[in-house]
Amino acid sequence: MKKLFNKINGEELKQKMQASEEPRITLSFYKYYNLNNPHFFRDHLYLQLDQLGVMGRIYVAKEGINGQISVPENNFTAFKAAMDDITFLNGVRLNIAIEDDGKSFYKLKIKVRGKIVADGLDDSTFDPTKRGKHLKAVEYNELTDKEDTIVVDMRNHYESEVGYFEGAIRPDVETFREALPLVEKMLEDQKDKHIVMYCTGGIRCEKASAYYLHKGFKHVYMVDGGIIEYAREVKTQGLENKYIGKNFVFDERMGERISEEVIAKCHQCGTLCDTHVNCKNDACHILFIQCPSCATKYDQCCSPKCSEFTQLPEDQRKELRKTMEFNGTKFGKGRYKAHRGEEELT
Repeated sequence: MKKLFNKINGEELKQKMQASEEPRITLSFYKYYNLNNPHFFRDHLYLQLDQLGVMGRIYVAKEGINGQISVPENNFTAFKAAMDDITFLNGVRLNIAIEDDGKSFYKLKIKVRGKIVADGLDDSTFDPTKRGKHLKAVEYNELTDKEDTIVVDMRNHYESEVGYFEGAIRPDVETFREALPLVEKMLEDQKDKHIVMYCTGGIRCEKASAYYLHKGFKHVYMVDGGIIEYAREVKTQGLENKYIGKNFVFDERMGERISEEVIAKCHQCGTLCDTHVNCKNDACHILFIQCPSCATKYDQCCSPKCSEFTQLPEDQRKELRKTMEFNGTKFGKGRYKAHRGEEELT
């Protein structure tokens, strides 16, 4: 039987990747397309990519595909040829990572889902193909210089905490599903203005722009290729960079630096820092921002409680996990702010 899933221990794969010196290219891509049989396509794609040494996370649904992957540099040409052989992916834009050490992913996961991005929308109530206008970096800069332009960040709060476009509205949400109705309500009396949206690679704005046009917004735009493509165009064309800080990415790197400014703070001591980590205590695993000093002080954990827990024997930890509560079970992603009070550290 042909291999259609990874069966090797994840930690073993992670260690192998960290030790590897093979040059790899990290990239993301997406395509809205009507797939009649996403399960069949998923298996076909896995066979194609696995033999090329591709690693990463790909979601396939009836509405299309959304992927964040890394490809061995030596197989990049073969990878692009394989993508071009798939009719609806021929010529698809590949958003190449800005900062890349080749350690972004350590295994290949391709999953069939209801949607390629969870948006909570009923697509039968509007036409998702009637989307807003794409803006190249130079066009974005020109349009956002006008007074009647509103810039909206369609990402989650923990993404915009470390970086954002100048003057952008940044909804305090944890999911794209939450952002859609909240932004609509925030802008309900400004439907005649130029609304420019952005996200990491563009996929969330594709659906959001169609939804807002359906809701009566007159002039809806989106950054073509998202922050990743904007940063690339700014760099290659020598344009003014209107993005401040880091671009949060959903892989092992946790972020790409777009500008030198550090705008976030360590959640434990409050010093300037924009490094996202997950608590080393697997029973917690909360996502938060931690500086090097606090990483040493708390042993890469979000609290003394988690640090002490990781020192216990495995059998004792296993038993205590049934009843103990940690920051990861009390707070949502990035909601934990330890520097607000020592009581939150215990």
